[in-house]
Amino acid sequence: MRSLPVGPRRRWFLVRRAIVTAVVLGVVITLAFSLRDALAPVTPVACTTTANNLSVVLSPEQTANAATIAGVAVRRGLPPRAATIAIATAMQESKLVNLAYGDLDSLGLFQQRPSQGWGTRAQVLDPVHSANAFYDALVKIKGYGSMSITAVAQQVQHSGYPQAYAQHEPQARALASALTGYSPAALTCALDPSHRPAGSAGPGRLSEAMVRDQPPHPATALAGRAGVRVRTGAGAPAWAFAQWSVARADQLGVARVYVDGQVWSRAGRDQGWTPAAGPGVPAKGSGEVVVLFTDTTPA
Repeated sequence: MRSLPVGPRRRWFLVRRAIVTAVVLGVVITLAFSLRDALAPVTPVACTTTANNLSVVLSPEQTANAATIAGVAVRRGLPPRAATIAIATAMQESKLVNLAYGDLDSLGLFQQRPSQGWGTRAQVLDPVHSANAFYDALVKIKGYGSMSITAVAQQVQHSGYPQAYAQHEPQARALASALTGYSPAALTCALDPSHRPAGSAGPGRLSEAMVRDQPPHPATALAGRAGVRVRTGAGAPAWAFAQWSVARADQLGVARVYVDGQVWSRAGRDQGWTPAAGPGVPAKGSGEVVVLFTDTTPA
């Protein structure tokens, strides 16, 4: 075969080398971007409560159960101390997970035993029923608000490890402070992005939950929005309801919560509470909370 002259051969060699270099460079760039994405910080799926100089990080499931326990206390008009005692007890008994098993016939958040009169198996596994049953026993203890958690919880639970409850008091106080509204903008959740907001089904879910573990706040549906405006009263009641809504956002399909000129957004996974303004946004001190089930604004 006739060979190419030196000049064309050289040009062909240079062309081939340029092609190979371009391909290799493309592969390297692709790998670099892939590695960058793989090593990029990922916001964990978790809820963080920061109050009383302490941060408590729990799963959305655990935080939702703490919110139910605190919500039942608020609905009953009990002081934050009652919620602290109940949350600390549930942290010790079940790690705030609604367990379908336990020692002997113990079940649920508080490991209550149907055979000891706490209710049927189904009732004990209902967080609202079990929280109410705990408070029914708690309020019978005279002076429980000034007693140590160890002493109070033991009188309710009759545990074999009575000293264990006290270790959870700091975390329980932080959670109770946020969920009863005394620590504003203290609780935020970063949720699994694959879990979608509830959309038009959301207001119904919220209404059903409110009946069970929130005070009877007046609520109205938003026009043209999958959302609800709730009139709670200013200060602690507004923040109690707002942070309860965030704590239960994964269960209820909440997309956004507005209160006191601030907003929590499911889409802003690492932003927490941020300033908000505009039509329909509850102003500071308004005593209103807007809960949305699509990623939009109140109006």
